[in-house]
Amino acid sequence: MAFLPRRNFLKNAVFLSGLKQIHGRSEEVISFPSIRTEKNRARPNILFLMTDQQRFDTIHALGNPLIFTPHLDGLVRRGIAFTNAYSTCPVCVPARMTIRTGCEPPTTRIFTNSPSKPVPGQPSGMEARCGPFLARTLRALGYRTFGIGKFHTPGKWDLDIGYEVHLHSEELYASPDQRKRDAYASWLHKNYPWLDYLEGLMGERTEMYYMPQLSPEPADASVEGWAAKMACEQILKPDPRPFFGFVSFIGPHPPFAPPIPFNRIYDPDKMPNPIKGDLKVDHADEQIPFMNRLVWAEDICDGRARVLKARYWGEITYIDMCIGQIIEALQARPDFENTLICFFSDHGDHLGDHHAWQKESFFEASCRIPYIVSWPAVLPQNVRRKELVCLTDLFGLATSAALQPELREGIDLLGLCRGKSEGSEELYGWYGEPGTVRCKVMVRR
Repeated sequence: MAFLPRRNFLKNAVFLSGLKQIHGRSEEVISFPSIRTEKNRARPNILFLMTDQQRFDTIHALGNPLIFTPHLDGLVRRGIAFTNAYSTCPVCVPARMTIRTGCEPPTTRIFTNSPSKPVPGQPSGMEARCGPFLARTLRALGYRTFGIGKFHTPGKWDLDIGYEVHLHSEELYASPDQRKRDAYASWLHKNYPWLDYLEGLMGERTEMYYMPQLSPEPADASVEGWAAKMACEQILKPDPRPFFGFVSFIGPHPPFAPPIPFNRIYDPDKMPNPIKGDLKVDHADEQIPFMNRLVWAEDICDGRARVLKARYWGEITYIDMCIGQIIEALQARPDFENTLICFFSDHGDHLGDHHAWQKESFFEASCRIPYIVSWPAVLPQNVRRKELVCLTDLFGLATSAALQPELREGIDLLGLCRGKSEGSEELYGWYGEPGTVRCKVMVRR
């Protein structure tokens, strides 16, 4: 196996000492009771768990025999895994905006990390154009709402997007004042003041962007560990209202800097090499060589690519452990079975496939994502579905679960999960503003 033996893994993972249910076999990680009746069902809690830049092929239970993801495997067993799920604009800001609005880039007018101007006839404001953001919509429906982590709002980093409790952990700080007001950075300053000297709290960027790194913080103090702690506090907070929570992890976005011991649980020599085709075909998307050069990745050899993949998988296994903490908090609630959990990523990472690094293309490594829906009180369990789904459908999933369905530009994902509606025959993707040299379009059938 590519990870260290269980005894070494658990010996080093001190911050996981409270997770009593970890065993050598992933099937034994969590015990899930099964309740499928809808009789007298109250509105569910809703929890969205999102990672940043996690490929579709990074979950053990969904076909990767080398990676260790016991808690995501648990979600797969207790839910529905969509194996043809996509980010229709595979880069950070547009992907998050489709989730927040339930609308696609032609409506949001965000085709890259920088917004485009509205077309004639469109209102200038995003919510005027698309409707209230998801958190604001659910808050108006009587949900207690909390958002934790990276939200990457264009224009204003701390934009009000509707959460009753909103705890930011953005990747970069434009000023000392912004860092002071960032929820994670201020928590770190209060609890670990000896780390104030750190410039890059999530690893060093610049020419080190695609170099293997180590988290400058210990596992219980990194941004992912902080997000899990804050999520558990919010989940266990006494309140008669159902909650809608959104936990947005920054990892495994580069730099690949997992904390000890997750930096060394995978052997680079056992990592698969990147999958490459003919260079002329791979780089027919002319943005790829430009992006490679932009992040100092134009000459990464297969040996370094394997080391990077080992660190990338280590970060995913670490986040899996953080998700385990969150699930344990959910299990402590009496309404655990009536909690809708959806796990997904905003997009993937080429990791050297197709002679490419980063994202922003419509190769599968970039735009295909993990996508799991679990609601034991209502939905079937341990199911794989091949229908085409995307991030835009999540708005309708949440509002439908809240008994006020508003699909906007997505499909009826909850109906699809319950066998009461059909999926789409085609899925469209956009990147780059139409009419510019950056524009490219995907049609997936």
